[in-house]
Amino acid sequence: MAGRQFPVAIIGSGNIGTDLMLKIRRGGGPLTMAAMIGIDPNSDGLARATRLGVPTSSEGVHGLLAMPGFEQIRLVFDATSAEAHVEHWEELRHNGVRVLDLTPAAIGPFCVPVVNLEDHLDAPNLNMVTCGGQATVPVVAAVNRTAPVAYAEIVSSISSKSAGPGTRANIDEFTETTATALEVVGGARRGKAMIVLNPAEPPILMRNTVYCLVEGDCDHAAIESSIAAMIERVRCYVPGYRLAQPVQFETFGPDGPLHIPETGKFIGTRVTTLLQVTGAADYLPAYAGNLDIMTSAALATAKSIAAHSLTNVGG
Repeated sequence: MAGRQFPVAIIGSGNIGTDLMLKIRRGGGPLTMAAMIGIDPNSDGLARATRLGVPTSSEGVHGLLAMPGFEQIRLVFDATSAEAHVEHWEELRHNGVRVLDLTPAAIGPFCVPVVNLEDHLDAPNLNMVTCGGQATVPVVAAVNRTAPVAYAEIVSSISSKSAGPGTRANIDEFTETTATALEVVGGARRGKAMIVLNPAEPPILMRNTVYCLVEGDCDHAAIESSIAAMIERVRCYVPGYRLAQPVQFETFGPDGPLHIPETGKFIGTRVTTLLQVTGAADYLPAYAGNLDIMTSAALATAKSIAAHSLTNVGG
């Protein structure tokens, strides 16, 4: 059975890394935890890993490289920050290990599992976009498969309590990376992204509003069906992902066009999709759906990469 295992390591012993570790431990399949890496020797993530018998280091990526058995690790998850990932990739890229980047550094190609994972199963560095991207890009892609999306705009609202130091330090990277993914992966001609940190008490669940502008006539029923099918596909690995309200359609004709400051008059349909994400509460609270969707998407991606690699390389 050892030949069918796919050892992985996690860099980042904070909320995301710890949640991901627990998901891997409980998820079955070929993924096995080979190392949990942090920089704070007193972090709860490293303490939990130690109790679970997972090898640990508090010396960052250099500690990972120095660990006995590093050469057996097949994939490394980076759950730190965009700035740190640049350094980590420079250290890892020449060591023959695959990297799944959970930061908005966007060094490797974007990956949203239900949309384009099959195109990137052999990529050495794969970027998981952002929590907002994982939640909204599938919807934009679903609309675009039925009618070309001229413009996509998303607003992700998350609880302030679920926005850790990495999220707060990467707000600019979040908006830029997510907007680009709406175009590159979602297929929109133009994209825009915003994030709102809501301090409400009790904490709110993650909510996402997706606006898609479709020029000219379009089949509303076909778009609604495409979105519904995509949501069910995402729910296969993020059970708490759902529509908050039915999909809304608003048509703008020549006599009453929509005025867009950047582009002028728009004639067509605005498709509005309201989403909600409830976390699985493996380690994080249920309101932290923004973090859960990242770890769930990364886990689904890693399982597919492992299955592809073990099938094609024989372990």
